[in-house]
Amino acid sequence: MPEVIFNGSDGRLEGRYVHGEGATPPLAILLHPHPLHGGTMNNRVVYAMFQAFQRRGFSVLRFNFRGVGRSQGVFDHGQGELRDAASALDWMQTYNPNSRIVWCAGFSFGAWIAMQLLMRRPEIHRFITAALPASLYDFTFLAPCPSSGLVIHGEHDIVTSTEAVAKLADRLQHQRSIDIDLEVIEGADHVFNKKLDLLTRAVERYIDREMAATEATTA
Repeated sequence: MPEVIFNGSDGRLEGRYVHGEGATPPLAILLHPHPLHGGTMNNRVVYAMFQAFQRRGFSVLRFNFRGVGRSQGVFDHGQGELRDAASALDWMQTYNPNSRIVWCAGFSFGAWIAMQLLMRRPEIHRFITAALPASLYDFTFLAPCPSSGLVIHGEHDIVTSTEAVAKLADRLQHQRSIDIDLEVIEGADHVFNKKLDLLTRAVERYIDREMAATEATTA
């Protein structure tokens, strides 16, 4: 899996990138959990989602936020990390100039950054979040949410309650032309311990369904 180094707004960033199949592969960017709590691009939830996209022929990138691994800089409480995500997407688009389908996905803190990136990059087609920290961060910026997506949550997540996530998903769901799929993984905790296979299958089902629908509308 090729290691890549690309320029961010405040220094070089380290990532892993796999180029997709065909002349115009869809793109996916994966965002990792909180850097100050051990989050890296090698997190097992992030890696599982990365592999799900890779198996489906996407050009896919995961990377370390500033100050993590070999990425330069220091933690910036979300603002700098959002710039990192935008730089990562810019880099990937330079290698896939004709690709028009873009997905973003994130886990925990990375899910919060992914939703902010979604608001700033209208080319993002779909999103997937795992352990969306709905009670830890302000999500009022999703007004309106610009894309449909999948929200995966663990039934026994003690970081953010299922009720808080369901309330946010319901609010987004009632926006015009937006479909939010909420999948609660029975028995799962915040990190999906012993339930990673169920999360992976949920991700794969959603990608397969949405890409089939996209192909049907463009055929």
